[in-house]
Amino acid sequence: MFAQNHVQYADSIRVSNAIPELSYAVVSGDKILEINALGVHSVDLKDAATLNDRFHIGSNTKAMTAFVMAKYVEKGKLKWSTKFFDLFPDLKKTSKPDYYNITLEELISHQARIQPFQGENDPAVPDFKGTHQEKRNQFGKFVLTLDPAKIDSEHKYIYSNAGYTLATMMLEKVTGKSWEQLIDQVFNKDLKLDVKLSWPENQIAKDTWGHSFENNKLIPVPSNTDYHLDYTEPAGDINIKLTDYIKFIQLNIKGLQGHDNYLKASTYHFIHKGIEGYSLGWFNSYEDNKDFSTHSGTAGTYYTIAAIDRRNFIGYIIFTNSFNESTVNGVRLLMRKLKKDYGS
Repeated sequence: MFAQNHVQYADSIRVSNAIPELSYAVVSGDKILEINALGVHSVDLKDAATLNDRFHIGSNTKAMTAFVMAKYVEKGKLKWSTKFFDLFPDLKKTSKPDYYNITLEELISHQARIQPFQGENDPAVPDFKGTHQEKRNQFGKFVLTLDPAKIDSEHKYIYSNAGYTLATMMLEKVTGKSWEQLIDQVFNKDLKLDVKLSWPENQIAKDTWGHSFENNKLIPVPSNTDYHLDYTEPAGDINIKLTDYIKFIQLNIKGLQGHDNYLKASTYHFIHKGIEGYSLGWFNSYEDNKDFSTHSGTAGTYYTIAAIDRRNFIGYIIFTNSFNESTVNGVRLLMRKLKKDYGS
């Protein structure tokens, strides 16, 4: 219906905002209404965009981590109300008393007053050693020694990547598996989605390059660049193809429509709407008499956004491989246009 019109509009936005690659989709619970891949893998390459391209989704990882937690809550391994220190009593002696009653639900809805760790003005972090899981555990112990972030009447929650590390420690403790193993189990083995970690591989295979923005110029970032998320991988370190991410969004849409699938419909309702403001891996946003679950993600070199219209049951997804003000503005324009045309 709108597809031809949108592809021209999307590509004009991509070009005018100097976004190397922009892929997007509009979906219902059981159909792809529109999907396109536009542009090139890198400003320095002529490889054309394809629907097989992988994108780093940054903080859109949070909804996937919360989804895994929800599965193990359904299995009875945890409750949303489980207290962190009931599982880690030995950490109490080095932690601030303010945290003694924090729960799983509070950690993943950003209500536990954990310091943000978003890359700006972060406290200095020791250089922890060991496996990813061991480093996260050491980081979590360290985070709990810090003063809590301040919550006031204006800010009902403090968005915290580190909170997701603490929640993940709880999940790893009760399952005996690492976050990496759990992501593989749920998304790759159970759901048959091709989920990978860290940057998309672009040195061995042809795939997207993320782009940082330095001196007013986009700089392609090779996948073998030494980079880590300061022990907050469960908050933001998945890469995925748009076609597989669509399947994840469709599970959520069908759940919101009242259908049980991998999770129960009641679980999806709680994930998305259980807590005002920021629920479990999703922001609640209300605009033009519609309510949306929405989230964006970036680790500085890709920018992705997903929104689910919870009244019309339509999902909107935009993936890009750059991050700067122009990228964000272009994505906002396209998102506004798609929502206007499909949601009216």
